[in-house]
Order: sequence, then structure tokens, then C-alpha cells
Amino acid sequence: ERWTALLATYPAAEGGWRGYFAFQRSGREEVEEEVRTAVLFVERSEGEVDARAQGLGRPLLLALLESALHAHERRRGPSPDLRRWFRDLLVRHDVGVFPSTAVGATEDLSLARLRSLYQSYRVDQVVHLIALLPHEDFRALVERLLDGRTIDFRARDRFQLAMQVVQELERRLPLPPFEVWVEDYLVHPQVYELYSHQLHRGEGELP
Repeated sequence: ERWTALLATYPAAEGGWRGYFAFQRSGREEVEEEVRTAVLFVERSEGEVDARAQGLGRPLLLALLESALHAHERRRGPSPDLRRWFRDLLVRHDVGVFPSTAVGATEDLSLARLRSLYQSYRVDQVVHLIALLPHEDFRALVERLLDGRTIDFRARDRFQLAMQVVQELERRLPLPPFEVWVEDYLVHPQVYELYSHQLHRGEGELP
């Protein structure tokens, strides 16, 4: 989905200006519940809020969107269709995750846990790719992804540039969507856990 980021600013009662980001799905005509960040900017003027927001860059803005979506979904809770899909999934794989009582709360937590594991899996794939590349090939790839810009690790923008490299690599990998990944994970959880352990500890041969 494509999202539009809007910077919202307002004068604070105690003086100065505050600002946060609100996000809207592009192309949606119906009014949806607002997806927004917490207040991120506390400045003396509206112009200073705008300048700080302009300096964030796309990688950090994307991370803020993902965080805001996660918080929004936790507040709203899973939809009935999502609950039904997840319950059918667990029954199909005979996974005894929930006790017979308090299913709703445990289900939400378990689904959130699987989503967190899925995001870790995606990052692991990027880490594995980097580990497989010779140093000079990786340097050339980074320069290409950054369109000729180099990362100066003493510069203020090094974190955003590094995030951009990771996001671009992840976008280019043929990774399965969450629904496909979770089906396989429930069948082979030990394989995924061993893979992640070996990758981060540098032990043994990776599959």
C-alpha cells in the first residue's frame, strides 16, 4: 500500500510549537481512523518544527510509519476476519498456543509475537546476503543503492544512509509475505530458530 505522510503542527498552551506525523492510505475515499505518531517535535516556532521534520529522510519516516501502524493495530485489536484466519491456522497445524480461557488477549499477543519473528526473519535475510557478498562487491552495491553517495561514518546522516541500504536490499529480496511465512514457521519452528542462532553467532554452515 502507498501512504501519504502529513506533518501536523500546533501551538502549545505552555508556549512553543509541537509537531507529529499523521499517515493516510493513498487513494482511499472513505474516512479512516487516524494513524499517527506521538508528538515528535518540541520547538520554539512552527518553522523549526518543519525544518526538523524535513531533515528526517525517507528511511526514518518509513520506520515511523511502521511503528505507528503497529501501535494503531494494537489499540484497535485484530479484526474478526484476522482472528478467524489465525484460529483456523493454528487448528490446521495443531498448535496448542492458547488455553481454553482468555482466548482473545492471548491470541492478540501470539499474533504480535509471530509478526515480530517475521520482521526479524526479513532482517536476517538481509544480514545473510551481506555475509555472502565479498567486501568489494558489497561496497559497489552500496554505492549503487545510494546513487553514488558514500557513507561517511563520522557524518550525521550515516544512520539514515545505513537504514536506506538495509531497506533497499530487503525490498529486492524475493521474501514470502507474512501469511506464507507463518504457515511454514508453524511446521518448522526449530529450523528457523537454529538458522537465526547460527547466523548471529557465526556458527556452523548456514542453509
